[in-house]
Amino acid sequence: MDALADLGPVPAPTLQAKEFLAYESECRAALKPLLAELLDRAEAAGWKRRTVAATLMFLAAQQVSEASEAPAGG
Repeated sequence: MDALADLGPVPAPTLQAKEFLAYESECRAALKPLLAELLDRAEAAGWKRRTVAATLMFLAAQQVSEASEAPAGG
């Protein structure tokens, strides 16, 4: 069972990535309530909110780094 399934779907973008600033702003608006819910849940489970936020930043950077290091074509 996916513990985060009830957070709902991530809204799809309505703008094109080439509209960089607006696209990023739209992404932030789409993810903000989902992130707030995840932070609230982690805090309710006993984690310090600041630690959770720092860990999410680390994990996000790690994901991007791993994706950029992956060889083309899988």
